[in-house]
Amino acid sequence: MEETEIVRFGVSMSRELVEQFDQMISGQGYGNRSEAIRDLVRKALIDPKRLQLEESVAGTIVIVYNHHLSDSLTDLQHHYHHEIVSTMHIHLNFHQCLEIIVVRGVLKRLAELQQRIQVLKNVIYAELSVTNIDADGEEHVHSDDCD
Repeated sequence: MEETEIVRFGVSMSRELVEQFDQMISGQGYGNRSEAIRDLVRKALIDPKRLQLEESVAGTIVIVYNHHLSDSLTDLQHHYHHEIVSTMHIHLNFHQCLEIIVVRGVLKRLAELQQRIQVLKNVIYAELSVTNIDADGEEHVHSDDCD
């Protein structure tokens, strides 16, 4: 692996914000602020809103929904079967289900799938999280985005 040049820069923020940040990253196991800031920047750079719609990406669509939706969701998933790699279905309680759909394809098509899921009746939550894929087949480093 090629060595990357490290560039140092300063960031100014209120003491209260720094203290809150330090407490948060300490709880997450970061050894220093630099690593935490690098992860935050990486996460911002792969936000689906920043990527080009024609980019090849891979990721997940996380859905929480009322179980009465399952037939509509299955029909929609069959329509996008080329983009769906795998699914995991979890029963949260008697009424609610959580589904994780692993997807791969052109961002525009995956965003379309997420939006079509989001507007289905009984969907409580639907979020697309992706990372772009380099032309040479190597994926970029990314952090989870299930917020």
